[in-house]
Amino acid sequence: MNKFIKTEKEIQSLRRGGRILAQVLQEVARAVKPGVVSIDLNNLAEDRLRALGARPSFLHYQSEDLIYPASLCVSVNSEVVHGLPNQEKILKEGDIVSLDLGCWYEGVCTDHAITISVGQASPLAKKLIKITKTALAEALKKVKANAFTGDIGEAVQVYVEAQGFSVVRQLTGHGVGRAVHEPPSVPNFGQAGTGTKLLAGMVLAIEPMVNAGGYEVKTLADGWTVVTVDNSLSAHFEHTVLVTNQGYEILTGI
Repeated sequence: MNKFIKTEKEIQSLRRGGRILAQVLQEVARAVKPGVVSIDLNNLAEDRLRALGARPSFLHYQSEDLIYPASLCVSVNSEVVHGLPNQEKILKEGDIVSLDLGCWYEGVCTDHAITISVGQASPLAKKLIKITKTALAEALKKVKANAFTGDIGEAVQVYVEAQGFSVVRQLTGHGVGRAVHEPPSVPNFGQAGTGTKLLAGMVLAIEPMVNAGGYEVKTLADGWTVVTVDNSLSAHFEHTVLVTNQGYEILTGI
């Protein structure tokens, strides 16, 4: 038995936690408007998770010698992922913002992200958001038992590059459930038939990260915030999904 296959009890808890996570992220998205302070979005996310019996999985998450100080990742414009919410980061008209949130519920965790515009975004920004959201849908079409992670990566890469955009290569999706990050890695580029074979009962966080310019990214001095090297816009969508024999089940839906 593959050690990353979840039990039926865990899957039931992941379903419940995923619904809570999706509900809270929608509430946070509705609070986005010009002039909103990013730390207030973070506080709303954390308060609502706790009120619903869950707790944030990113808060105090440790990576090497760094500890993430917030519950919600708020990544604006050229920030790809892991943007830190704070009092100084204030959303303004025309921005795009990725909201990435994870939660623990009944001992298991789920992960979910969306990108939305703040007020009226540019045509390029709106296209980028649409393409990235569609890229996630293209990825999900490839998820089923006996498929490979490379099938997912190729589907995302081919679709995104056909639209004239690029997929981030230094960061990937991942297994999730008993830990915030588990094997296997789920890249958003690659070749069909390669990588890890998917098995029914695996739970994956699939998350296309798409740049309007080049795919190169770098991490800022804070140790967390990943940005595009060329300062181009970036968007990010993510669902936690259960692999089944027939296909997949989205766990972070309502």
